[in-house]
Amino acid sequence: MAFSYQTSPMASNYNPHKKFLNNGTKLIHQTQVVIVIVPFPAQGHLNQLLHLSRLISSYNLPVHFVGTTQHNRQAIVRVQGWDPKSISKNVHIHDFKVPTFISPPPNPNAKSKFPSHLFPSFEASSNLREHVATLLQSLSSVAKRVVVIYDSLMASCVQDAIHIKNCETYTFHSVSAFTMFLYFWDLMGKPELKKSKNIIPEKVPSLEGCFTAQFIDFITSQYEFHKFSNGIIYNTTRVIEKPYLELIENMISNKTHWALGPFNPLCVERKSNNKGRHFSLEWLDKQKGNSVIYVSFGTTTAFKEEQIIELAKGLEQSEQKFIWVLRDADRGDVFNEDGFRRVIELPNGFEERVEMKDIGLIVRDWAPQLEILSHSSIGGFMSHCGWNSCMESLTMGVPIATWPMHSDQPRNRVLVTEILKVGLVVRDWAHSDELVMACVVENVVRKLMATKEGDEMRQNAMNLKNEILESMDENGVSRMELDSFIAHVTR
Repeated sequence: MAFSYQTSPMASNYNPHKKFLNNGTKLIHQTQVVIVIVPFPAQGHLNQLLHLSRLISSYNLPVHFVGTTQHNRQAIVRVQGWDPKSISKNVHIHDFKVPTFISPPPNPNAKSKFPSHLFPSFEASSNLREHVATLLQSLSSVAKRVVVIYDSLMASCVQDAIHIKNCETYTFHSVSAFTMFLYFWDLMGKPELKKSKNIIPEKVPSLEGCFTAQFIDFITSQYEFHKFSNGIIYNTTRVIEKPYLELIENMISNKTHWALGPFNPLCVERKSNNKGRHFSLEWLDKQKGNSVIYVSFGTTTAFKEEQIIELAKGLEQSEQKFIWVLRDADRGDVFNEDGFRRVIELPNGFEERVEMKDIGLIVRDWAPQLEILSHSSIGGFMSHCGWNSCMESLTMGVPIATWPMHSDQPRNRVLVTEILKVGLVVRDWAHSDELVMACVVENVVRKLMATKEGDEMRQNAMNLKNEILESMDENGVSRMELDSFIAHVTR
C-alpha cells in the first residue's frame, strides 16, 4: 500500500515545480519515468535515501520509497531539515510486511562494536524481493521507464529488475568515495595508479575488526547482483572527493559514477515557534557562537559503563560546553523495546553538576542531529565518523573529533583528519580495543574548542561548507551533476 506525503521547497536553490534543467532540456512528464528507491534498514542508510527521494522529486518525478513498515516509519519520524508532512504528492511511501524478526538488545560489552544485534532485521528485509518485483512489474506497465536506486546491501531484493525490459538499476553506496576507492583498490590488488601521488595516505586503517564474519558474508551475497546495474551513485560531492571519484572512474570504467550529494538539506528549516522544537535547541539558543561541542556516536554504538564514566569525566574536566546524546543503540524495531531499556548510569552527581553550572546538557533519547549541527552555537562534533554524520557535519561547517567504532568509520576518519584537515583524532583504529581515558577526552575537547589549532579547523570546515553551498548553486558542479543524472534517466 502506498502513502503519499506532500513536500515543501528544499534549499532555496531548488524549485519543486521546475520544468527545465540548467541546460534548457525540458523535463519528461512525470508519468513517463518513475523512480523506485530501496534503502537498507539502518538509520544512516534510510536517512540518506529519504533525503535523495526529496531531491529527485523536486524535478517533478514520482518517487516510490520501498521498505518494511517499521523502517519506513523510523525514516519519516526522524527526518530533519524539512517537514515530512510536506513532501510533494510525488513521493510515495510503500510499507511492506516481512516475517517477524526478534532483535536482541545491543551488547555494550561485546568485543566488536559492529551492531550484530541488528542482523535479524537485515535478514528479514531480504524478504522484500517479492514485494519489490511486484511493484516494479506494476509500474513498468504504465511508465516509459522504471529507474531503481537501491542500497548496495539490498541488491538481492531488486534482482528481478533485469527481467523487466523498461527497467534499469543504479547502485547506491552509503559510504564515502574515499572508502569505496580503497575497497575497490584493495580488491584489485592495489595496482599502480596514474595521478595518485600525494592523494593516497601512507597509512590506511585495516578493515580487520570493522565487520563481523557474518556481515561480510552478507555483503558478499549482495555483490553478485551489482553487475547488472547501470551506474553507481554516491552521497558526496566532487568539492570534497574529486580525486577519489576520478580514481574510481578510471578503475571501473564500465560503469557511470554519479556524485549526487550532499543529500541532506543545506538550509535547515526552522520552526516559526517553539512548538515541537527539541529542548536541546532551546538550550543552544542561550549559548555563545561556536562554544558548544556536540557529542554523539550514532544509532548503532553501545558503550560499556567504564567508557561512559571516562567520557563523562573528560567532558567535565575540559571545562567546555557540550551536548551529549547518551542513549543505547537502536534495536531492529525502534518502536518495540519489548520492555527492555538500558539505564545508562553516569558518575554520581555528574548530571546535576553540569546542569547547575550550565556547561552541559544530556540527551537520553534520539536527537535532531542535523538541526543541532546547523545551530550557530555548535563549534565541534565528537563523532563515530559514520558517513551520514560526516556529510551533515561538513555541510554545516563543523569540525570533527573522530572516534571510529566499526564499518567504514576508521577510513572516514583518515579523510576527515588527514585529507580534508577538518578534524582531529580521539582514538585511532590501531587502539580500538583500548579504553579512552578521561585525560584524552579532556585534551581533545580543549584542543578543538579552545585553541588556535581548533579555530583553524573550524575555519577550514566553514570554507568547505561555503564551497559545497556554491557547488549547489545554478551551474555549480554538484547541481550540474544532479541535473545530468536527471537528464540521463529521463532521456
